[in-house]
Amino acid sequence: MDSTARTQQQDDGISFRAAVEEDVPALTALVESAYRGDASREGWTTEADLLEGQRTDPGGVAAVVKDPDSMMLVVERGGATVACCQLEHRGPQAYFGMFAVEPRLQGAGLGRVVLTEAERLARTEWGAGEMHMQVIKQREDLIAWYERRGYTRTGKLSPFPYGDERFGIPQRADLAFELLVKPLS
Repeated sequence: MDSTARTQQQDDGISFRAAVEEDVPALTALVESAYRGDASREGWTTEADLLEGQRTDPGGVAAVVKDPDSMMLVVERGGATVACCQLEHRGPQAYFGMFAVEPRLQGAGLGRVVLTEAERLARTEWGAGEMHMQVIKQREDLIAWYERRGYTRTGKLSPFPYGDERFGIPQRADLAFELLVKPLS
């Protein structure tokens, strides 16, 4: 996928473009606000009861922006960044991650629009036949949301990186990631 900052405008005033390095601070703040701390509790995607500390950092976001096999998709409405997601080209699959919608806008359909655009880009730009993602298995409400959009639980678990505070400070000892998969063809 061309990493230049292309913009695609939709009828509802939402535009999509690839992130550039200048977007890193705003994207880091958006991801943090959607998952951690009191601000995240305004939306339904909070992980604040499972994890404290940071969700990501500027270095992690910048690494995605700079990686030629990845992109951060920036979603804007009225000039404001309202959502984002990471896409990574992994041969016949694409990986979807670092998905965030501004907490006050969650539950109104924006996430569905972003996910649909991410799937379209992975299929048309990279020829990906599947989208993969990892979700904390304890996030049953979030997993159910993805299942309603065609993702399947695989039962394949990966351990949570306990001891690596770059990913947060776990509030329970049983956290793990589950792989979810959706065919894109």
